[in-house]
Formats: sequence, structure tokens, C-alpha cells
Amino acid sequence: MKSLRVYKKSYVFPSNIQSWSSNFKLSRNKKKISGRNNRGRICVWNRGGGHKRKYRLLDFKGSFNTKNRLMSIEYDPNRSSFIGLYFNLKEKELFYDLVSENQKEGSISKFTNNVEESFIGNKMSLHNIPLGTLIHSLEGTPGRGSQYLRGAGTFGKVQKKDIEKNLVYIKMPSKKIICVSLDCIATIGCVSNTAHKNKNLAKAGRSRWLNRRPTVRGVAMNPVDHPHGGGEGKTSGGRPSVTPWGRLTRGKKTSRSRKIKQF
Repeated sequence: MKSLRVYKKSYVFPSNIQSWSSNFKLSRNKKKISGRNNRGRICVWNRGGGHKRKYRLLDFKGSFNTKNRLMSIEYDPNRSSFIGLYFNLKEKELFYDLVSENQKEGSISKFTNNVEESFIGNKMSLHNIPLGTLIHSLEGTPGRGSQYLRGAGTFGKVQKKDIEKNLVYIKMPSKKIICVSLDCIATIGCVSNTAHKNKNLAKAGRSRWLNRRPTVRGVAMNPVDHPHGGGEGKTSGGRPSVTPWGRLTRGKKTSRSRKIKQF
């Protein structure tokens, strides 16, 4: 009971979360991979188990050039933010998309190029978004749909525009500034569920529900299992920190240079 009290004090689940989509075919079964690749070999350690889930198909392109009404705000087990069940008023279809913070049920969102309509939830081209505006669901390449700023509570800030080079500079949550095309589309506001960072799992079992298995330190293993293992008593490994395959883990770059420009 103590762990349950700790969990409830750290995070209050919103009362307006509904599940209207259970009557519509907007989700599909999700097969458990448990960190295995197509050959069945473990590529991501400490994954497995977890609660059964259904994958909600999100329309990250957001039905541009149409008006959409937010029917309900729903929980998605596959992501940290909440998702919205939208009704396309033009094509008379239902679809999923991310919900902005403080966006209310029944509100209408649309794609617009009018600066005066830069309201929360509306999608706009970066060419028309004013400087200093908070955005999310950002495109990296025009026409690809939202690729960045999709986690709970995340947002970027429009810092600078270069009309001659057709570039706009966006400040990311990591304080890094990236530049994308002015033709890319973003959503006004920040992603919903800003209190997600305050959530406390409070017990090991709740972590197992989320498909996470326990991790073991390398120094607690045997020499056959890890380079840091073995030794009498508690030893610190006797060598720089390495992976189970002997590769350095501190000070070595692990990511390749990406196509997106960073400053």
C-alpha cells in the first residue's frame, strides 16, 4: 500500500480521459518483440513481458487543409503523451493525432496560414509562425509528417528565420538549435501530459508491466559474462568502463552525423 500511495502522489491521472475509439477500428494488434531482431537474436537487453497492447495508428500528417474536431482525449500505452480522436469535418472520417496541452474536447483545429489564427492545436507552415512561438510535432522534411517534438511535455521555440536560404532555426528541448526548411509544418503549443516527468513507478512490478526487465551491473557478474566481472569481494573492474563486448563506454561518440544540420 505504501508504494501505491507514492505512485498516486507523484502523478494524478486526468479525469477527462475517455475511450470512445473502442467502437471504431483505429487500432491493430501489436506483436511483442522483446528486444529481438528478425533473426531472433537479442539486440536490446532487459526487454520482455509487459502488458498486452494495441497499437493506435496516428495520422502524423494531420489531414492538412481541413478542419478537425477533437472528439475525445485518450490514453495511449505506446507513447508518453495523450492522443486525440479527431473527426475530419470535410471527409467525415475519424483519425488519431497528438493533443496539445490545454486543448479541450469539442475544439476545432485546422491548418492555416493566417498569423492571427496561431491558436493552440492549429497546424501552420513555419514560414507563417511568428518568432518566439512554442511548437511541437515538427517536420524534418517537407511532406514527411511530424518527426520531432512528439514526447510528453516537449516543445521547441522558433528562434530565427533566414528567408534567403529558406531556413528557420528551432531551439530544441536539449538547448540545441537545428535548422529546417521554412516549408515544414508544425503544431502550435506543447505536447500534452506535461506531468509525465513527475511519475514515480514506486515498485518493480510496475516496471515489469511496461516491458522492462531488471538490469544487472557488470561488476556483479562472472568473468564469463562481462569484462568487469569476477574478483574476490567487491571489485571495481580494474579497467575503464566497457560494454560486455569490450568497447569503451565513456568519452567515445556513439552516434553518426545526421543529415539534419546542427549548430
